[in-house]
Amino acid sequence: QVQLVESGGGLVQAGGSLTLSCTASGTIVSLTVMGWYRQAPGKQRELVATMSYAGRINYGDSAKGRFTISRDNAKNTVTLQMSSLEPEDTAVYYCNALERVQYYWGQGTQVTVSS
Repeated sequence: QVQLVESGGGLVQAGGSLTLSCTASGTIVSLTVMGWYRQAPGKQRELVATMSYAGRINYGDSAKGRFTISRDNAKNTVTLQMSSLEPEDTAVYYCNALERVQYYWGQGTQVTVSS
């Protein structure tokens, strides 16, 4: 079992920045992929960004040019730096990790962007 704990959500004004962090703990052999998804009220969960153990990055369309994902493999952490935030970025942001063949989700952290 792997546990994911997110931190860093909150309220920010449009145009501002926030950094989300996620730390994985538990029985970890290899976190092949770590990343972030988000879900806004009434919408489906969508990809924000993922990063493989080797460093390959995949951004969702909404994140390109504004968000930066990074990870520390030694500490089992993944970080999402978000800038130029817009009210449309308001959502619950979930950390996600693939440990060998099993996906895990965090509880989510709320990000609210006011106009």
